[in-house]
Amino acid sequence: MKTFDVDLHGMQAHLPIIPLPSGVNIAFFNLHGNVALTEHCGKELSKLVSDCDVLLTAESKGLQLTHVIARELGHPFYAVARKSKKLYMQDGLEVAINSSITTGREQKLYISKHDAELMRGKKVGIIDDVVSTGHSLVGLEQLVQMSGGTVYKKAFVLAEGSAAERNDILYLGVIPLL
Repeated sequence: MKTFDVDLHGMQAHLPIIPLPSGVNIAFFNLHGNVALTEHCGKELSKLVSDCDVLLTAESKGLQLTHVIARELGHPFYAVARKSKKLYMQDGLEVAINSSITTGREQKLYISKHDAELMRGKKVGIIDDVVSTGHSLVGLEQLVQMSGGTVYKKAFVLAEGSAAERNDILYLGVIPLL
């Protein structure tokens, strides 16, 4: 299997190259189950967002990453945008987002009232594993704004394709669209 190698601030990752239904190939980055990689990336990203009051991520790959960052920063809570509306979210907020490169369809993001209150009046750091088209990021930014928070920083493990040219994000490494 072909791989793409990337340096993530001192740790090498060997990413398998996989085809998407759209015909684009991606260097697939997956934190699920990889304790050492998640710990390393979380600790490195925590240095970039140490001045944020609260963190927001989207399920699912951002969860364990944001947990590590929150732990490193001493934050007792972080906000989570879910991709389906749970029973405890009936009084929360929701946004629709355009399709991301990996989902290929419109999605919705939901946050609970608790998480909206957590962000109100705070400097929020948005955390995720990979930014590519930026569609998911737009939805997360909308949730912060709807909650009364301020998007302060946007940090990712990887910037994919032209996302690496953005000047409003922070990241540890760059991967191409192949």
